[in-house]
Amino acid sequence: MSASGPLEPSTVLGVSGPVGPDEPSAEGSISRLIVTGGASLEGKVRVGGAKNSALKLVAASLLAEGHYRLCNVPRITDVELMSEVLRATGCSVRWEETESTPELVIDVPARIEPVAPYELVEQFRASIVILGPLLARCGEARVALPGGDDFGPRPIDMHVRGLGELGARFEMVHGYIHATAPALVGSKILLEFPSVGATENILMASVLAGGVTVIDNAAREPEIADLCELLNKMGANIIGAGSATLTIEGVAELHSADHTVIPDRIETATYLAAVGVTGGEIIIEGARHDHMAVLCQKLGEMGMRISPDADGLWALAPSRLRSADCPTLPYPGLATDFMPFLVALLATADGVGIVTENLFAGRFRYIDELRRMGADIHTDTHHAVVRGVERLSGAQVKAHDIRAGAALVVAGLGAEGATIVSDAEHVARGYEDLAGKLSGLGADVAAE
Repeated sequence: MSASGPLEPSTVLGVSGPVGPDEPSAEGSISRLIVTGGASLEGKVRVGGAKNSALKLVAASLLAEGHYRLCNVPRITDVELMSEVLRATGCSVRWEETESTPELVIDVPARIEPVAPYELVEQFRASIVILGPLLARCGEARVALPGGDDFGPRPIDMHVRGLGELGARFEMVHGYIHATAPALVGSKILLEFPSVGATENILMASVLAGGVTVIDNAAREPEIADLCELLNKMGANIIGAGSATLTIEGVAELHSADHTVIPDRIETATYLAAVGVTGGEIIIEGARHDHMAVLCQKLGEMGMRISPDADGLWALAPSRLRSADCPTLPYPGLATDFMPFLVALLATADGVGIVTENLFAGRFRYIDELRRMGADIHTDTHHAVVRGVERLSGAQVKAHDIRAGAALVVAGLGAEGATIVSDAEHVARGYEDLAGKLSGLGADVAAE
């Protein structure tokens, strides 16, 4: 089928269903997290590099031959999986110890294989972003339909349609997306929704396309700006990073570059939620207030005090927060990845809060787990009404995805007794030593 015309049927390029088995992370696999509540949090914790940026930066290295050194990359399962995807194309990927932190070193050969195998791609959603770089570099790509967290269908039609407007053509062959594009040509592309993944794929394809590409209604997330920064270091010509309009003047070739990954705002939100549940005072080193200003404002409305600190973010929380209404929106609004943490906060807050999930229809699965802990939550389509209770009680619960698992840990910090979070390998996909970092703040969390 041609991507420049209608996609028949559109659901063919949708993605849903459960996550495939996870590979062990760089620190080893975990199966469950045991949380004993009751302690307030105090002290400092350092936030790692952003998972949602690092994965795309690794993929971007496919655009040019050479030696890359990426700093502040989190040692998590998803990064290991993306590294394996690059190795499958013929690249060398390894960790190197430095005086400060380990660095991810990538060597990209002059010739790469434009194939991403099913056994890797099925395990994480971000793998689809290698489609654009492979098309731009090789003129073709064979990428299996991606898997990832199980919270509803997330179609990739916008990825395909946007790349099609650059001249790519697509067909489905034995479960793989087979894309061809002997010569990509710049175009004006209007996204019907500011999809992060579609923006990234189109952006990485367009840097080597002939002429000028304009992406309107582009995603504005900090991770997009981070990707633009690396691409410009590589010789791309991108204007408008951080805005809804990206203008890309294609270049004939790119070169390798070094880069430092921005801090992870979702991990930062996890620690803010943790101190919000337990009460206390913490400093999150390396965190950036400007990447999550709306969340900080919402937490302030709930009774927390948060401000930029010389080292990152300072946060002070009372013993119990107030309820508030929380809708998810594209950046700079409340990110959908923040929502599980906010629901965990509302579960013990004073009053009633209404949560509206506007982005992913199936993202309320973790609410049943919170109910097992005594939370009073009622759902109706994409709304959840949360009536705060004074205290949750520890229970055996299950992590359905990365952020839901972390939110259950957060809820357990404020619960009476022990909370056992099973299927914790999901958490390892997005967090480097979450148990250790929370324990450093005085929490009682153990990984097994």
